[in-house]
Amino acid sequence: MDAQEEVYFDQNEVSKGSHFYRLWRIEVSPDGSLLAFSVDTSGSENYILHVKNLINGTMLNDQVENTQSITWATDNKTIFYTTEDSANRPYRVYRHVLGSATSTDQLVFEEKDALFTVGIDRTRDDKYILLNSNAFNSNEWHYVSAAQPAGEFKVIIPRRPEHEYDVDHWGGYFYIRTNNNAKTFRLVRAPISDPGEKNWEEVIPYRKEVTIEGMDFFSNHSVIYEREKGLQKMRVTNMTSNAVHYIEFPDPVYSAFGNINRVFDTNVFRFSYQSLTRPASIFDYDLDTKERKLIKQQEVLGGYDPSQYQSERMFAKAEDGTDIPISLVYKKGVKLDGTAPLHLNGYGAYGSSSQPTFSSSRLSYLDRGVIYGIAHVRGGGDMGREWYDNGKLLKKKNTFTDFIACAEHLIKEKYTSKEKLTISGGSAGGLLMGAVTTMRPDLFKAVIAAVPFVDALNTMLDPTLMYTEQEYLEWGNPHQKMYYDYMKSYDPYTNVKAREYPNILVRVGFNDPRVNYWEGAKWVAKLRAMKIDTNAILLKVNMGQGHMGSTGRYERLKEAAFDYAYILTQSGIVK
Repeated sequence: MDAQEEVYFDQNEVSKGSHFYRLWRIEVSPDGSLLAFSVDTSGSENYILHVKNLINGTMLNDQVENTQSITWATDNKTIFYTTEDSANRPYRVYRHVLGSATSTDQLVFEEKDALFTVGIDRTRDDKYILLNSNAFNSNEWHYVSAAQPAGEFKVIIPRRPEHEYDVDHWGGYFYIRTNNNAKTFRLVRAPISDPGEKNWEEVIPYRKEVTIEGMDFFSNHSVIYEREKGLQKMRVTNMTSNAVHYIEFPDPVYSAFGNINRVFDTNVFRFSYQSLTRPASIFDYDLDTKERKLIKQQEVLGGYDPSQYQSERMFAKAEDGTDIPISLVYKKGVKLDGTAPLHLNGYGAYGSSSQPTFSSSRLSYLDRGVIYGIAHVRGGGDMGREWYDNGKLLKKKNTFTDFIACAEHLIKEKYTSKEKLTISGGSAGGLLMGAVTTMRPDLFKAVIAAVPFVDALNTMLDPTLMYTEQEYLEWGNPHQKMYYDYMKSYDPYTNVKAREYPNILVRVGFNDPRVNYWEGAKWVAKLRAMKIDTNAILLKVNMGQGHMGSTGRYERLKEAAFDYAYILTQSGIVK
């Protein structure tokens, strides 16, 4: 803790002169002497792998283009990395030995099924290299000894449709998070020598109301990440005594994640915690004594006082009777009589949860009397695995009708009005924005759709585009009539009609490989041609960014300021 700071990599320095610079994978060799890292300088997500000697600061000649995952073997000279195909799908795993020509790197695995992508990693205890081939509803894991990287990878459990599982290692066993006979997952373990299902031993059984989302193992403890009733939980188990406890959190609505925990032999677990009113904080938690120590907290300039703000959770009733959670935050004293402006954000796809996190820039909304809300719609993982399953494929419309139900509920309860309600979402959340705007254009004052997936039907008909084939398991394959008809019924671009629309701001990135810029541009052009009102449809194209937006703190703040200025103007707060 008292050692002198060493700078491994100064991104500010090396990115000078670059309009775009994203540092991606960062992997230090097990002996701490080498750094493998990958960089994208265009926003197109084509990453180049580099290696730096941390002892003398020199760059090695080893360099590989078009990489994704990277990890070291414990010999400190062998690197495994993945590369992408023409559709930007990670599909091959190579083995590289430092100092050798990359043209001689050995291909150790190739994923030929377009529904799957591959990744590579090393277990925290440095025992095994794990290779994961992953689809939206199926996994297959392979392993090789990290000390014998030239060995042959062996499969842990062969893939089969609808079987999802994750793997970690502890004490001579593979620990397996599986949905086999457990929709919300259970935890089992199996011996390394034969990890097949016949040898599985139950560790944490299936519980319908609790979804197991992940796991971390240390020398004497495990931390299992769970979600119950929409709230994250961290279950700590002493691996010797089997004693179990949960880490306690103070807020009614919050976000909590494991932080960077690279050390295996430790009883200190580092986690991140924040809420809508509590700035992002990092704690060191003693897994034995349950004591926690605040290591760092996000600094909020201007004398931020959390006691001046109120957060709450409410539920809207969906069309089918399902309760849809809404997280809200606002400054105390705001009148809840229908006159307040309210900005509602949503996503609802891929099983990703819309976390109630803190934002210092959001105070610009709150201090001006804007209520900020998050609609935890189906299609995300906010309420567990079934929440995701009920908002994908032929149930995708639940995502959109859930959001509409949240908006209507907030109006009914007098948190806002139609004239004061603005909404936003990006990527798949941009599809959500397009769909709800098509379905209920009367309900919203203004809309921000960022890198929006609004030409979904045409994109999913083109298998040459990034991730199209893999995402058949998320949206459906429109080459099949039932999926074509269903997607066509909600696709925003297809359903533009001669009618009135709210004010809309569409933001796209010219180098975006995930949602190509022309999706938003086509939608804007059709809206402008078809609408019968005088509202403004704006298109903002960032010529030097990709899907993830601009890099650099100040460029990101400029983007946020642009959106905030738009919403505050539409809300009538700023003229």
